[in-house]
Amino acid sequence: MIRRLCSGSGLGLGSRFGGVRLSKRFVFLILLSALVTVCFGAIFFLPDSVRLRRFFLLPAEPQRTDSAGSGVGLGPGAGAAAGSRHRQTEAHVGPARRRQKERPGKESASEEIGQEVTERERGLGGLENGAEVQEASKSRYPPLLEAGTEPADQDARSRREKVKEMMKFAWDNYRQYAWGTNELKPLSKSGHSSGLFGGLLGATIVDSLDTLYIMGLQEEFREAREWVETNLDFSVNGEVSVFEVTIRFVGGLLSAYYLTGDELFKVKAIELGEKLLPAFNTPTGIPWALINLRSGVGRNWGWASGGSSILAELGTLHLEFVHLSEVSGNPKFAEKVMKIRKVLNRLEKPHGLYPNYLSPVTGHWGQHHVSIGGLGDSFYEYLIKAWLMSDKTDEEAKTMYYEALQAIEANLVRKSSSGLTYIAEWRGGILDHKMGHLACFSGGMLAMGADDAPTDLSKHYMELAAEITITCHESYRRSATRLGPEAFRFDGGADAVATRMNDKYYILRPEVVETFMHMWRFTHDPKYREWGWETVQALEQHCRVEAGFSGIRDVYSSLPHHDDVQQSFFLAETLKYLYVLFSEDELLSPDHWVFNTEAHPLPVIQRNTQEQVITNDQ
Repeated sequence: MIRRLCSGSGLGLGSRFGGVRLSKRFVFLILLSALVTVCFGAIFFLPDSVRLRRFFLLPAEPQRTDSAGSGVGLGPGAGAAAGSRHRQTEAHVGPARRRQKERPGKESASEEIGQEVTERERGLGGLENGAEVQEASKSRYPPLLEAGTEPADQDARSRREKVKEMMKFAWDNYRQYAWGTNELKPLSKSGHSSGLFGGLLGATIVDSLDTLYIMGLQEEFREAREWVETNLDFSVNGEVSVFEVTIRFVGGLLSAYYLTGDELFKVKAIELGEKLLPAFNTPTGIPWALINLRSGVGRNWGWASGGSSILAELGTLHLEFVHLSEVSGNPKFAEKVMKIRKVLNRLEKPHGLYPNYLSPVTGHWGQHHVSIGGLGDSFYEYLIKAWLMSDKTDEEAKTMYYEALQAIEANLVRKSSSGLTYIAEWRGGILDHKMGHLACFSGGMLAMGADDAPTDLSKHYMELAAEITITCHESYRRSATRLGPEAFRFDGGADAVATRMNDKYYILRPEVVETFMHMWRFTHDPKYREWGWETVQALEQHCRVEAGFSGIRDVYSSLPHHDDVQQSFFLAETLKYLYVLFSEDELLSPDHWVFNTEAHPLPVIQRNTQEQVITNDQ
């Protein structure tokens, strides 16, 4: 028997065994087996052992990436905060339980990814079943809030309850008249579709998941989760905006996973992330603006300068794609967005500014238009948030942010004749004295980054943040509805007011209340809560209709016409920021959470977790 095994092995040992006694044959086989075992085991200590271990063992430990020296740790476990100040409380530990269903026919991509994710999770500490995996996942991430964090102030408590009632009203009407579509048309009492999502459906549902959960609307969250499980389908044959789908769908699913520990949301987020990856298949790695989810074919907007990609779109994928690597253990997502930075860092910036258009083919700037509002805004937001989300280890993001901020202040920040500070737009060296509603996020951004600025600039940036916030509040106060226009000007006698009809509309945007929320948290100046409450009252008076909330076409008319769209970001952002504004600071503490640009909270990737990964690899 032994001779037959050896002669058939192809090792040429059969004749040698003929003269060896039986006992010696066993000894020889034992030695040979030991040698093979040692050689195979040595593979795991080669320099590329991280990738080999991932392939063979499917571990749950985070993996390092050396891309651009970001220092961001990757893998499902890296969101843990050892020694976290806040502990999970019983009121907020229970994830929605995923119902296990037998599905006939061929397995979907979601199920395949789900199996892989489960195998990775089971590699952690010998976990043996789905419940244990879910419990482990839930315990790794920072708490939503501490016990006993109801607002101490009675006015704040009642105002927060009012915001919650507005959310329930918006959701209930969407549920009744537009369920499963992307958005609600509250006057028509029907669903609204947007070209941003191709054939992808359920934008309001996915965008609202974390808001429902945070506000404690449990039944509404349960039905939203059920829709995601049974109806959210990414195999649509249509072009979607990579940017919009990333911030709304991927961000919403990731946030829901981190808040609840429910594996369903993780699996869906990874599946959608995989669908978006072909957008990066360009000569430079700068992603296309649009991607067909079925074919993987990408292109840019026809109106963009020379077929360019847009700065705010290509620069607002970082948080979500880093977290996709975090939850999947696969570094490819983070590598894609780190490559964008490499391209940007090679380019010469006019006066230190980042133009809004960049060719994905040549890697050169398009038209030299610079804006902190539309087309540019969230690129700068994601630089400072990448620094904060990395537990302040992503030095490259920090450097890029403060250098950009210095160029913005030198070239774009101006004061009006009445003393209002604003951020103008720059068109080939000529200033356009206009500031968009979208640019009003910058007050909160400046406040977020003030603490880590060079010592001599920290106070200055907080003062600048306060000045920008005053200007944006003035754009609201100077309208008949006490809601702000899409853009307002500071020339020709205008001062924080819109002068063109196509700038006078308000579509339930969140940027001003977002800044009120951040400024309240950093200063506790009561005026920011008062300004937020003014906005709540204006929304109730002018935007609330019989079946939801609608944008208005002219903020300067006391009897405004409605646009008949309840935007999904109204539930995801505007109402969430208002709710947080009237809550205690422990709710989604900035020590542990960073909001993506759609207000979906993502956890800080703790430094101690990253250091542990490096130690383990060494």
